[in-house]
Amino acid sequence: MTIYKSVLGVSLLAGSVLAAPPATTAPPAAAPGTVGVHMVVTVEPLSETDNTVASLGREDFTVRQGKDRLAVTDWVPGRGDSAVLQLFLLIDETSDTSLGSQLADLRAFVNAQPPTTAIGIGYMRNTTINIVQNFTNDHAQAANALRLPLGSLSASDSPYLSLVSLLKGWPESKVRREVIMVTDGIDRLRGYAASAPRINPRGGVGAREFSMPYISPDVDTASRAAQRSGVIVYSIYTRGVGHIGRSSLEATNGQNGLSKLTDETGGEAFYLGLANPVSFKPYLDRIQVYLDNQYFLAFQAKPGKKAGLQRIKISTEVPKVEVVSADSVWVPAAGQAAAKK
Repeated sequence: MTIYKSVLGVSLLAGSVLAAPPATTAPPAAAPGTVGVHMVVTVEPLSETDNTVASLGREDFTVRQGKDRLAVTDWVPGRGDSAVLQLFLLIDETSDTSLGSQLADLRAFVNAQPPTTAIGIGYMRNTTINIVQNFTNDHAQAANALRLPLGSLSASDSPYLSLVSLLKGWPESKVRREVIMVTDGIDRLRGYAASAPRINPRGGVGAREFSMPYISPDVDTASRAAQRSGVIVYSIYTRGVGHIGRSSLEATNGQNGLSKLTDETGGEAFYLGLANPVSFKPYLDRIQVYLDNQYFLAFQAKPGKKAGLQRIKISTEVPKVEVVSADSVWVPAAGQAAAKK
């Protein structure tokens, strides 16, 4: 019997994300009417062939909320005592079993993780997750849990709702939390075919067509849930099974959904057209560069009347790099922030 687990066991090495390196200048005082928040950001090289990234200090980050520039109060490189990472690999059971040729690359990536990284492995099916390996720092054990996908369809396959299911069972913690999804991104539960209106063959009133790519509404649900949880999502495209999996329209829509989800959460979508790549290794190597160059950034945000996601923009003027982050950060209401003090 397959068991679908909703609670993730966590085994992590000790480490505090609050142990920041000595600052060269005192942090700015908190402005009245603001609340402290933090998020994980990635400093990426501009060139895809350059893996060298300069270290950034607090003064190198600019944070804006609308037109307002926010005070950056702390920055902590995700290294040393603050390198703890919870990394979850999600594999779509609707993926074609040709994915087996990529398992060696995935296992090598898992085994190469530093001791501070806890790995979890799960398979997406029926809008939920079959967790085959809870978080563990035993990377060999996690690598051995990887297997071929079932290569079959169920009644309600949606990688986005499966991600939401994972996030709901993921206990909050002040460490980096990230996901790599291996999927075609097609929402077979509420995708294009299920949502497209019928076209009147005679034309005239009531005749409708889709001229723009369709993105599943569950992409927004998953994106908001990930941003609310502070989870960064990456994706690697692999072809799915069935008639829909062979449809260039559906596959393109799936890639669009994955691109939207990963961009909004501070990650990246990797794909090579609609074909499977020869190897996942270049994608995984690039993800590793990102994981090695992340920061916990603390700043003072302006709260709304209610707690909620607030759009922010983080940038830097340091040459040859860019700062990539989620579109939004969860900001508590002013009264909630004061009550916690």
